[in-house]
Amino acid sequence: MAGYRGGGSSASASASSAAGGGAAAFATRMLLLLTLLPLALAAFAFALQWRGGMRDPAGAAWPADTQRFPGMENSPLGSSSSGGGGSYFAVSSKSSSAGADCAEILGRSASSHGIQLYRGWSFDSESSITPKICITGSTSAGLHQILPWLYYHKVIGVSHFILFVEGEAAKPAVTSVLESIRGVKIIYRTKELKERQDKSRIWNETWLAGFFYKPCNYELFVKQSLNMEMAIIMARDAGMDWIIHLDTDELIHPAGAREYSLRRLLLDVPDNVDMVIFPNYESSIERDDIKDPFTEVSMFKKNYDHLPKDTYFGLYKEATRGNPNYFLTYGNGKSAARVQEHLRPNGAHRWHNYMKSPNEIKLEEAAILHYTYTKFSDLTSRRDRCGCKPTKEDVKRCFILEFDRLAFIIASTATEEEMRNWYREHVVWTDKDSNLKLLRKGVLTRIYAPMAIIRGLKESGVFTSAVTSAKAESIRKSSSMGLENKESILANVTAGQSALDVGHEELQATVRKILEMVDAQEEAMPPMSPPSFVELTESALS
Repeated sequence: MAGYRGGGSSASASASSAAGGGAAAFATRMLLLLTLLPLALAAFAFALQWRGGMRDPAGAAWPADTQRFPGMENSPLGSSSSGGGGSYFAVSSKSSSAGADCAEILGRSASSHGIQLYRGWSFDSESSITPKICITGSTSAGLHQILPWLYYHKVIGVSHFILFVEGEAAKPAVTSVLESIRGVKIIYRTKELKERQDKSRIWNETWLAGFFYKPCNYELFVKQSLNMEMAIIMARDAGMDWIIHLDTDELIHPAGAREYSLRRLLLDVPDNVDMVIFPNYESSIERDDIKDPFTEVSMFKKNYDHLPKDTYFGLYKEATRGNPNYFLTYGNGKSAARVQEHLRPNGAHRWHNYMKSPNEIKLEEAAILHYTYTKFSDLTSRRDRCGCKPTKEDVKRCFILEFDRLAFIIASTATEEEMRNWYREHVVWTDKDSNLKLLRKGVLTRIYAPMAIIRGLKESGVFTSAVTSAKAESIRKSSSMGLENKESILANVTAGQSALDVGHEELQATVRKILEMVDAQEEAMPPMSPPSFVELTESALS
C-alpha cells in the first residue's frame, strides 16, 4: 500500500507539473500576441499614411495647396510646415508660387482666393457671403490706423467698406493702398461732392436742424449724416443686407454669437428686426505711452446697459473718477440697419426710416469697443482740428460732450507737463487696486480677441504686403495715368451722387406728403453721455 501510495503521488505530481507548464506557456503566448498586435496595427497605419491612403482628420480642414502670406516666413504664425497642417492664417490658391502678388492673395482679383483665418472660415467670393455687411465711415486717419481697423472687420465678416476720406486719409499714399483692397470704395471730399451734398433734402428737414451751421463736432456730425445718406444708396446698389456707421477708432466686438463673427451675429437676428443696437464699451488705458491702441489696450469700461443697475449706481463715483460723466465721451452706442427702401440716417449713432418707426433690438453681449483718448497726442490733435476759443462759453458752441470741452481747454491753455498730469489723472487708470475691484465687480472687463486678431494679421505680414503691393503698382504707372485715375475716381463719385439724387427724387413726393402730416420729425440722436445718478433718480421720481 505504501508503494502504491508513493507511485500515485509521483504520477499526480507529474500531471500537476505538466498542467502548470501548459498554463504558463499559454499566458506567455497571449502576452506576446497582445504586444505584437498593436505594433502591427501601428505599422499598418503608418504604411497607409506613407502611401497616402489615409487622410489626417486634423488636417482635413486645410486645403492641400495652402500657402503662406508673403512676409510670414519669419513669423510664428507661418512657421508650420506647408503640409496639411498649414499656418494659422493661410491662403488657398491654385498657384504654387510662394511670391504670388499680394493683391491676389488678399482676394482682390476675380479668381477664387480665400483667406482662411480659422478652421472653417473662408472669404472665397462675395456670392458666398450671407448676409452682406457694409461699414461706412468718415475718416482723416492714416494707414497705421485704417488698415488694422479694416482687416479686423474683414476677419469678422464685413465685405464692403465705403470710406469718405479727407486730410491724411485722402493723401495718395493712403488712398492708393486702400483702393487696392477688394471691397473698399473711397469717396473724396471734393468741391463737387460738397456742392451736391449742399442740395441734399436733409437741409430741408427738421430732424438734423439743431446741428446746422455750428463748428467743430456739430459740423462733423452733419457731415457724417450727409455721408451716411449717400452710403445708403451705394450699399443698396451693391446688394448689401446690412449697413453700419463706424469711426476708425471703433471696433465691433461680436460677443454672444456662436462664433466670433459679425456675420453669424446678424444672421441670427429675426427677419422682422430693422435695426440692431450695439452698446459701446470705452477703452480704459493703463499707461500714458500707448502707441498702437488696437494691440496694446485690453481693458474696457462696460456700458451701463450691460451692468446690473445696483452695480452701476453703487460704483458710479469710483468708475467716474471725478470726470463729468461715467464715460469720457458718448455712451449711446452705434447701430446696424437693414438696407431697405426709405432708410435714412438719424445722426451718426442711429438709423431711421421715412415710412415707419424701425423695429429695433439691443444686443445683450456684443458691443462697440471705442478707443477714445488712448494716446496722449489725442489731446492736441483734437485741439488742432478746431478753431474755437478755449473758453467755457465758446466750447459749448463747438463740442457736444462735456469731457471734449474740458480736454480742448486744457490742450489750448496748459503747458505740456500740465497736460500730461491732467491726462494721467483723468484718462489713465493707474490705481491697480481700484482697477482690480472694478474688474471683479464687472464694471471693467478684459477683452483680448481684437488684440489677438490684429496682432496675428500684423505678424503675418498682411498690412506690409498691402502697402508694398500698392506701391509697386503705382511705380508701374506713369504720372499721366495717375491723373486719369483721379479723374475716373471723381467720375465715380459723381455717378454715385447722381444715383443718390435719382433715389431722392423718387421718394421726394412721398416724403413731402408725410412731412405735411406731422408737425415735426424725431430729432437726430447725438452722441450722448451715459445717464448720471441724479438723472436716473429724477427720471424714476417723475
